[in-house]
Amino acid sequence: MVFAPAPVLTVTIEQRTAGQELHVHAGGQGVWQARMIASLGCEVTLCAGVGGEIGDVLEGQISRLHPAVRLRAVSLAADSGWYVHDRRRGERDEIAQQAGPTLNRHDVDELYNTALIEGLQADVCVLSGPADESVIEADVYRRLAVDLRTHGGTVVADLSGGPLEAVLEGRPAFVKVSHEELLADGRAADDSVGALVRAGRAMLDEGAGTVLVSRAGEPAIAVLHNRVAAVHPPRLEVVDHRGAGDSMSAGVAAVLANGGLIEDAIRTGAAAGALNVTRHGLGTGRGDAVRELVGRTSLEDLPFET
Repeated sequence: MVFAPAPVLTVTIEQRTAGQELHVHAGGQGVWQARMIASLGCEVTLCAGVGGEIGDVLEGQISRLHPAVRLRAVSLAADSGWYVHDRRRGERDEIAQQAGPTLNRHDVDELYNTALIEGLQADVCVLSGPADESVIEADVYRRLAVDLRTHGGTVVADLSGGPLEAVLEGRPAFVKVSHEELLADGRAADDSVGALVRAGRAMLDEGAGTVLVSRAGEPAIAVLHNRVAAVHPPRLEVVDHRGAGDSMSAGVAAVLANGGLIEDAIRTGAAAGALNVTRHGLGTGRGDAVRELVGRTSLEDLPFET
């Protein structure tokens, strides 16, 4: 189960030799994660809130994500969020965006119940964040993690800020966070390996089972209770770095859902993230390509107290 409280409609303008192209897709962290998890061979239930005319379009786009993705949609009182990006010059230029409204009490109650029911039936539950923290109360993540874990669920969290603080109280099995988010949240003093390892170990103390810190173009750092390691995926030419972190979380979740070891889950996550940067689509990539890259991904032990 992937909890995506507020997916967004993405509109991107591309320049091609034959002229301009307009691409309209469902987007947002949970949507991209669900697509990658499905590509890795798992059935996925995406629990999401959608509203208004934009929500109608989102539902149609989500239905085309992947045959293995099933949508459990909750109708919101207001329009879903969206963004428009211009990539005609190669880089993404944001033209306009709207993260979406703050979910009201009835929206949250329905979304929570839907995610809880589906999560109790799932092997792994991925808790993803909204485009903006104002969309949903952070405590929803704590409650959901606690309830799912109490009944034997495995929780993977890809969050930052208030939602990260909240979900740690629910003791998730796995947390993925970027080094930029650790810096922004004041959890790391700088971006050195030592500072990031200390931040990861602090999150273990707060309740996380394992922490994976992504570092843009640098090797990610995996912090386990008995091991600290740098994660080395194969180097590939970057087309678009966005979405790599979401693909990492998805790869981890897919392996854990199939009963795999945490080290294999981390390698698969790194391979999925590496493949994602070679593509224009976020959270995309074929499962066979990811599996090929897993064999070329290694873990390098680091000093336990770096």
